[in-house]
Amino acid sequence: MSLSHFIAYSQIVLSVLLMIGVLLQQSEAGLGGAFGGGDGFSSGNHSKRGAEKYIFVGTIIISILFAATSFSLLLL
Repeated sequence: MSLSHFIAYSQIVLSVLLMIGVLLQQSEAGLGGAFGGGDGFSSGNHSKRGAEKYIFVGTIIISILFAATSFSLLLL
């Protein structure tokens, strides 16, 4: 198995993990939040705690890894 095959398979795994990470995050902005309305919680004035923070940071890390594998396939 060549390196490009390994990177392609890892991209598949990373894409599935990225979709799961995005879908697990709590949706805080409803339709009112999209237009600038809403209460203090939906306007983004709260800090992430516990599992919410770990899912958020994990999603960022997975997206960086996905972008890195995409660029590495471009160079190969």
